[in-house]
Amino acid sequence: MNYLNPELYNALAAQYVLGTLRGPARRRFSRLMMEFSDISEAVNRWELYLNSLGEQLADVTPDEDVWHKIEQRLGFSQSSATGTVNPAQDDKHKQAEIIPLAPRKPRIWQSLAGLASAAALVLAVLLVQMELAPTPEVKQLAMFSNQQTDLLWSVEITDENIAVQATKALQAKLDADYELWIVPEDGSAPISLGLLPKSGALILAKPALFARINIAALAVSIEPLGGSPTGAPTEVLYTSKLVLL
Repeated sequence: MNYLNPELYNALAAQYVLGTLRGPARRRFSRLMMEFSDISEAVNRWELYLNSLGEQLADVTPDEDVWHKIEQRLGFSQSSATGTVNPAQDDKHKQAEIIPLAPRKPRIWQSLAGLASAAALVLAVLLVQMELAPTPEVKQLAMFSNQQTDLLWSVEITDENIAVQATKALQAKLDADYELWIVPEDGSAPISLGLLPKSGALILAKPALFARINIAALAVSIEPLGGSPTGAPTEVLYTSKLVLL
């Protein structure tokens, strides 16, 4: 296997950053990162890209009732209990009332603990949401880069759909659109999959024929606004092999 193939190491770098590359494959890729700068740079690009996606997640604020329960269980709320009155055992001791108080924590530690609890709670909510709505498994991957090897679009293909993400490196033209095409292996006419996003993410419908034909590559063409007027690519800008995951 040629690990210096940009399409392959870009796909592996994405899995490495996501944490889906495990076991011997992850250890082998870690060694390749130390050996080849191109692979290390690909990992850095994916980290920046995925971190920027994470920043787009909306904040989740817990209810006040949740806060109170967390503080009570962790002992951050002030509490008190009244003890019993003990009679003196001899004339040298007077009747005493014992009132034990829970030690009060400094406010700064209460604040820090509260922040830590909030972070843990938000993380737990996100993990529960991920469990309830699992992400479809990505089966194939394609990457479109310019001549400077800047990633412009990533294309993830699942059993149900085609997810496309435009990166910040894309400098899209306002007076044109970009269209995604299947390039069949048998040399027949390219098949349109739809227009690509100029920013952000977009889910494209996956046609049934996707699994029925042999695909040589995917291609991106530049078109007039609205897409190809002829049903064929006007000018092909980029091509990418499909990487099986």
